[in-house]
Amino acid sequence: MNATIYRSAIHIAAICGLYLSLAMLVPFVVDLYYGHPDWKVFLVSAAIVGGFSLIAAAATYAGPPPFNKKMGFLLVNLLWAVFALGGAIPLWLSSMNLDFSKALFESVSAITTTGSTVIVGLDHAPPGILMWRSLLHWLGGIGIVAVGLFVMPYLRVGGMSFFKMESSETNEKPFARIATYTRAFIVVYVGITLVCAITYATLGMSRFDAINHAMSTVATGGFSTHDASFGYFKSLPILWAATFFMTLCSLPFSILIVLMVRGRLDALRDPQIFVFLGYLTLFSIAAAVYHRLANGVEFHQAVTHAFFSMASILSTTGAASEDYTLWGPFVVVLAFFATFLGGCSGSTAGGIKAYRFVIIFSSIRAGLYKLIYPNGIHAVRYGSATVDQDTQRTVFLFFCTYLMLWVIGSLALGALGHDVLTAVSSVVTALSNVGPGIGPVVGPAGNFSTFGDASLYILSLMMLLGRLEVLTVLVVLTPLFWKS
Repeated sequence: MNATIYRSAIHIAAICGLYLSLAMLVPFVVDLYYGHPDWKVFLVSAAIVGGFSLIAAAATYAGPPPFNKKMGFLLVNLLWAVFALGGAIPLWLSSMNLDFSKALFESVSAITTTGSTVIVGLDHAPPGILMWRSLLHWLGGIGIVAVGLFVMPYLRVGGMSFFKMESSETNEKPFARIATYTRAFIVVYVGITLVCAITYATLGMSRFDAINHAMSTVATGGFSTHDASFGYFKSLPILWAATFFMTLCSLPFSILIVLMVRGRLDALRDPQIFVFLGYLTLFSIAAAVYHRLANGVEFHQAVTHAFFSMASILSTTGAASEDYTLWGPFVVVLAFFATFLGGCSGSTAGGIKAYRFVIIFSSIRAGLYKLIYPNGIHAVRYGSATVDQDTQRTVFLFFCTYLMLWVIGSLALGALGHDVLTAVSSVVTALSNVGPGIGPVVGPAGNFSTFGDASLYILSLMMLLGRLEVLTVLVVLTPLFWKS
């Protein structure tokens, strides 16, 4: 049975590798159009990835695969490994002259929609490489939402397992068949991307910049075609448009589908939406007021940059309009804590996520009530739903493991010679898939180009751990998983 599971998981991952090789034809065409010689790199990379994937798919075909929890854990890890390694090949072979560690870091950052980068000189980078980074973002966002909606709830390690595909206030599934639901998700995802690209182009971006930034924004990834990110455009309307789309794509896509396809406004009653929008508004107003009073910036500019910056951090996009770490120590501390929070379950956003905070605070409240009334029944609730013990345990297990990995990763970077601020903020931004950290090295105005190979491999692992909800990876690393 185990051999069948392994063969099936490898077969599906290989099929996805074939799709990845086909995706490489997009930057191939882009480089051909702009006359850049890197088109050969993408053609060779497509042949390499496609060839190996085809051989693996043919060698492991064994009929319809059986799906169980072990298969799910293994498949999720294999898929991200295939995309990380496959995505790194054209980056490694390109004229950017990246070491393999940097190419892998850039690829992992792209598919996990983290947005951290080791590339300097984006304004003059090959157009195919810029398109490839954005496309990996966009494909990663599709995979993140798909796994979050359809696989994670089944494995009970991430996503809202007690709702699965249900809306927040009803037991009626939005769509009777998963195929219909999947098609609706793709239509919504592609539709939002097109609207975002058209909006950017209308507001002054070139078509190339608009397409790249739309894919990056909708995936809440943060990669840009310019070193200055959104600050390059010097446009407040573009910042407000980006703020809207970053916020929109931080909401659960299951609810966006119900809202846009079915037109049901009651789907917006999900408690995590109110929590996410609540701390986004609170953090943004606090940063804007502080920026206005401390630095004398005009209020409309302070509000625009504050909402953009906080939406970028809380949605884990990581795009930048300016270096908010220069606004003052209060904003630096605010941004640091915002890095942990994240968006909603079932979205492209990372972080701890709002629904977990709802459950944690509800558990704390129930525990305090239990101390006051020991004989009373105090259920942990998420809105009108009662949260079962398994879900509560998984949430607290995730939270504790997340903090443990943050400490271990920070100590590892410290041992490799990084200062405290750089080590601590680099690991948390990797785990939360945010992108920029805090400080002059990895802040909004910096990048990870000065990091050594060992540091980049550690952070690549942290990005994967954070994107796959931590427990999904750790389960596969336990000996018991391979014995069962």
